[in-house]
Amino acid sequence: MGALIDGKAVAAAVRQEVRARVEALSARGTVAGLATVLVGDDPASQVYVGNKQKACTEVGIRSFGHRLPATTTQRELLALVASLAGNADVHGILVQLPLPKGLDAQAVIEAIPPAKDVDGLHPVSQGKLLAGAPGLRSCTPLGIMRLIDETRTELKGARAVVVGRSVLVGKPMALLLLERHATVTMCHSRTRDLGEEIGRADVVVAAAGQIGLVKGAWIRPGAIVIDVGTNRGPDGRLCGDVEFAPARERAAFITPVPGGVGPMTVAMLLVNTITAAEWSAASRAA
Repeated sequence: MGALIDGKAVAAAVRQEVRARVEALSARGTVAGLATVLVGDDPASQVYVGNKQKACTEVGIRSFGHRLPATTTQRELLALVASLAGNADVHGILVQLPLPKGLDAQAVIEAIPPAKDVDGLHPVSQGKLLAGAPGLRSCTPLGIMRLIDETRTELKGARAVVVGRSVLVGKPMALLLLERHATVTMCHSRTRDLGEEIGRADVVVAAAGQIGLVKGAWIRPGAIVIDVGTNRGPDGRLCGDVEFAPARERAAFITPVPGGVGPMTVAMLLVNTITAAEWSAASRAA
């Protein structure tokens, strides 16, 4: 039976590391700051933003919260982002998605300076990842890499399969694995013989958003299985993209849902924020 990768424990360790970096930077005169922007009253988004603000407080990052009504116009939202972009106390800007209907999310993302793009969604951030240049990376894939590292698995030459091709997870995940010299295959819900592709993988990252898409019988014995799925089952419980119980029988390591990848996303947001603050301080000192 595969060992569980405890995302909560790893995230707690990451927060401790961030706290130490925040304290060191503060001692040099710079207090890291994250601005969050929430438009509308979506309950889930309110919870997510609240968790991010709480996490900032716990590690000593200054939090600048902005809540706007659902009637906010594109111009008003872009004006706020421009104001935050010019604020030297703000090192990271996070606009909570999805936005209410009528607002252009991509235009808002592109208005965020890449140096403050702690979500890693700006085209420049994505381009730097593709080019292998230093930049801020998407939080969830970055967290997944940390979880894989916890297993002490050598990725060089390993076969990795990423199921899902989203800009948020799938595509940057594949590129991060490539940076570590894994041989990466990208799959999705329309991939022919998906089971055969997964069956050859040493590392499987399932991020397609479909309950039970990845069958436990497909998992190669001894593989690492990272389940990014957060789906609501018929009973209302959270479940992943992987058939957990049979997959765990074959895997060497596997993430649970919940408690696996989820906690890492906020933790890596904190990492990106302190990284952005450190880069900002260094550029001012140069």
